[in-house]
Amino acid sequence: MNKLTVAAVTTLAALFTSAVTSQAEDLVFTLTNSTNSTLERFYTSPTGVDEWEEDVFGQDVLSPGDSIEITIADGRSVCEYDMRFEFSEDSDLDTTEDTQNLCEMGSYEIHE
Repeated sequence: MNKLTVAAVTTLAALFTSAVTSQAEDLVFTLTNSTNSTLERFYTSPTGVDEWEEDVFGQDVLSPGDSIEITIADGRSVCEYDMRFEFSEDSDLDTTEDTQNLCEMGSYEIHE
């Protein structure tokens, strides 16, 4: 290959890589706690991944009636996520899990 062909192939490869990378968008939605218990931990993981990722809240909690904007910026281009909700120890609620297509929803409400 001559230098011009190599340069053209390199440029096309860079554009293709950029296009593939740009498909992975952040998932943003509002999480509302419509229970009477404090939501202490919230985990997400793409469906099919065997382990939960880090607690989305970190040191924060979501009190009853409160909402928070959640951003999942994991660089993946998937929509189906498993979610795990863990409530305070004094709560009557059990740990809850759900699976949703987060690309299609703007909000998620957890309730009793």
